This record gives sequence, structure tokens and C-alpha cells, in this order.
Amino acid sequence: MTIRSLITAGLAVGLGIGLTAPAAAETRAAHDTRSYTIPGDRVFPEGVAFDRGTGHFYVGSTTDGTIFRGHLRRPALEVFLPGGVDGRTTAIGMKVDRKGRLYVAGGATGQMWVYDLRTRMLVRRFDTGLREGTFVNDLALDRWGNAYFTDSMHPVLWRVPAGAIREGDSPGSPEAFLDFTGTPAEYGPGFNLNGIAPTGDGRQLLAVASNTGKLFRIDLMDNSVAEVPVAGGPLLAGDGLQVLGGLLFVVRNQFELVTTVRLRGGATRGRVVSEYTDPAFGYPTTAALAGARLLVVNSQFDRRETGDPELPFTVASVPVSRLLH
Repeated sequence: MTIRSLITAGLAVGLGIGLTAPAAAETRAAHDTRSYTIPGDRVFPEGVAFDRGTGHFYVGSTTDGTIFRGHLRRPALEVFLPGGVDGRTTAIGMKVDRKGRLYVAGGATGQMWVYDLRTRMLVRRFDTGLREGTFVNDLALDRWGNAYFTDSMHPVLWRVPAGAIREGDSPGSPEAFLDFTGTPAEYGPGFNLNGIAPTGDGRQLLAVASNTGKLFRIDLMDNSVAEVPVAGGPLLAGDGLQVLGGLLFVVRNQFELVTTVRLRGGATRGRVVSEYTDPAFGYPTTAALAGARLLVVNSQFDRRETGDPELPFTVASVPVSRLLH
């Protein structure tokens, strides 16, 4: 069965699709784009993380670090963690792990935070010690619970080991897991490695460089780095990444696209199979898979300097089936 067939079948089962008119309406609704609203007029959101156990998702403000929480069944998000607390003055990439903890990347602050979603309490803060020439951007979790953070300005992949996620009064120091100097992912001017996601087996990471549009594979077994040639690329302005089976979804911010790449040969090569845009997109940055839908954050970064965002800020919910055409 193809991935498209699996998604369609999943929607049918999940929605109880039959032959009645109400069921047919539900089917049509399942294929529509939806939007969730975010309170505030200066949010300029960036990251998003989905908690499969509860149906909640989390979005961060780049302006002041506020973390918002939404639910798939509710139209609007609410403040979950106020901005500025714990030194969190901005929030970029985010992920939720299997233990119900939220990881937050701190951009130019050079920091990372881990929160307990049940108690809303800080579990641990990590600090690279850098305050210039750094932008801790996105993160991925491997099968063992280690967290890897890209730094778009500093040529290092930071790692927070699973064993370091414990309560502590003093900030922890992330490991400089991999230096990209001298590798195929050598850094240049502009924003370098940005979005990052694990492959299906969790033994490798895929990362995209926004400035060149190149895709790279990082082997967690031997720390090797290789470029993944993509027919139909480059993936310029590549931002958030999500992997679904043999497919890679690449959010390309300034182009307002989600580009679908079919991976081959154990993610050693890829081919662009579709590109999707939507009227609901507004300079989209990152995304999170939520069942048969992709939650896409609309940052409106292109309106940041002019100070005239189109309110409200939103998260678009796009059926994955739309990304496969």
C-alpha cells in the first residue's frame, strides 16, 4: 500500500467515513486546511511541537519567549509559559519527548530549556556560553533520548545527552557533538544548518542549510557527514523538516512552500516529488506532524521590520494527503 493510501485509509477509519451525507461532509472537512489562532500582536512565532499523548501542541514567540499551547480540537491557543522566565527571551525550535518534556531552542541567547509539561516547571537549562555568532535554531531527538541542536551561525551540532535531563539549580553545558569545519557541511555566510530531523531508524539525522539549500545526512554511529543529493533541488530557504516513512517534508520559509522529497537508498539520495503552497501560509517556518496533518507555523518574519503583521498570528493545519500531489 502506498503512503497516500495509508493516509487516506487512516482518515477513513479515524473519522468513521461511511456513505451518509454527514460522513461525506466530514470527509471533505478532513481534506481542508484549518487555522489555529495565537493571541498577541507581536508574537512572530517560529517553532512548533506536538504531543501525541494529549493532542496538545506548543508554539513559541521569537519576540519574548512566550510558549503557547493549543489543542487539535480547539480553535485558539493560550499562554502556557510566560516570556522572560528562566532567561527565555525568545523561543525557536521545539520538540516534545516521550516522557512529556518540552525542549526549547534559544536562538541568539545560546541557551536551551527543558520543561515538564505536566507541572510546567523547568527541568534543566543548558547554556553554550556563546552570546555572539550563535543561533541555536532547531532540534531533533534520537531513539535513545539524546537531543541535538543546530546552530545556524556557529559550525557545531550541540548535543544534550538523555542522562543530563535531570533537575539542577545550575545550568548544564551541552556537548559540542560535531564540528562541521572541514566536512561537506562547511559553514559559509548567512544562515547555515537549520531544520533537523531523525531518519526512520533514528540512527541518522537529516539537516538542511537555509543559505545553500543543500541537504545533509549525519550518522550518529560514526559522526560522519555526507551531502544528500536531491534531484529537483536545491532546497533554498529550507527551514523546518519532518520525516514520514520515506518522505521528507521541507518547509521553505520565504517561498511559502512545503516541498516533499522522496528519500532513497537509506536517505543517501532524494528527489523532489511535489511542492505545495496554501493561502493560509504566511512566511512559514517549522512544522510538526499530527496524525494525518502537518501543523505549519506562520511566522510573518517578512512583516517584522515594517511592524504590520496580519493579525491574528496563526498555525495552519494541512492534510498530509495534499502534500503528495
